[in-house]
Amino acid sequence: MQEQRPSISEPRIVVLGSLNADLVVAVPHLPVPGETVIGGDLHVYAGGKGANQAVAAARLGVKVVLVGRVGEDANGAFLLKCLQADGVDCRIERDAQHATGVALIEVDSRGQNCIAVAPGANGAVGPDEVALAAAELQPGSVLLLQLEVPLAAVVQAVDAARSRAARVILNAAPARSLPPDLLTRLDALLVNEIEASTILGCEVRDVESAKQAVGEARHHGIRVVAITLGALGAVVGYDGQVMALPALPISAADTTGAGDAFVGAFAAALSAGLDYDEATRLGNAAGAAAALVPGAQSSFPRRQDLERLFSIHWPDISISREQGGQDI
Repeated sequence: MQEQRPSISEPRIVVLGSLNADLVVAVPHLPVPGETVIGGDLHVYAGGKGANQAVAAARLGVKVVLVGRVGEDANGAFLLKCLQADGVDCRIERDAQHATGVALIEVDSRGQNCIAVAPGANGAVGPDEVALAAAELQPGSVLLLQLEVPLAAVVQAVDAARSRAARVILNAAPARSLPPDLLTRLDALLVNEIEASTILGCEVRDVESAKQAVGEARHHGIRVVAITLGALGAVVGYDGQVMALPALPISAADTTGAGDAFVGAFAAALSAGLDYDEATRLGNAAGAAAALVPGAQSSFPRRQDLERLFSIHWPDISISREQGGQDI
């Protein structure tokens, strides 16, 4: 008897993470220390890694619960309105003591960016939010975490997920060293080159060095690791396998949020029972689609966008609910 895949209407992803207002300005080139660069108009977008990844998964038809904090200010109201428009189920505390988090983002003519973040209310995420997230977890649910909220809350959330037989994905961004015992309790670690280098202690520059880093991850007791490499695609390792999966050939307009699009799509695929290499392909496609459009959440693809990409690049994998297709 063939195993039945979970219904796409089931609650499967709980995100505990950050919400930021992204203040974005286009510049001809990223400034060096001491340099002032005249840019274009200032744009305000909904962002924050937690909110971004929740939206990226929700746009693929997955039910997502987001837990976090914003201030009692205009930025907080704006972020909640955007999340609700994308169907994200919000468990968000309005914090009277802290302003909503803000990210200051410069994007150059090649689509590359540099980012500085003022955490604001995100820095106050703690036991109350962990309890809210834990209450939403069921056996087989996916808990998705990042590092834009305090590490203590992340560790507590991992403990809560393990006690409820939920699976844990950590996008270890921004880069920082992590307790070894935390890494061994993850179901999947998702990182870019800088984050992989910081956590695993070996420089990641290209596909070959990423493959070596995946081998190092196994020595750390990490069961599954995916390393994103921008235009070079991604490398994923699990069950003794290491695979390099190419990126889609695009001309990037703005890479802001492309990594979050990858993570949200990866989590959506994993929650539906797809293999890790299939989840990585879906993440690659989502990241590429996001890099074509300015902004973070505003750029994230919907299911029909990825269906077009998959029909061209991976015709053997379907994300539609057609007979025989592997879907989310």
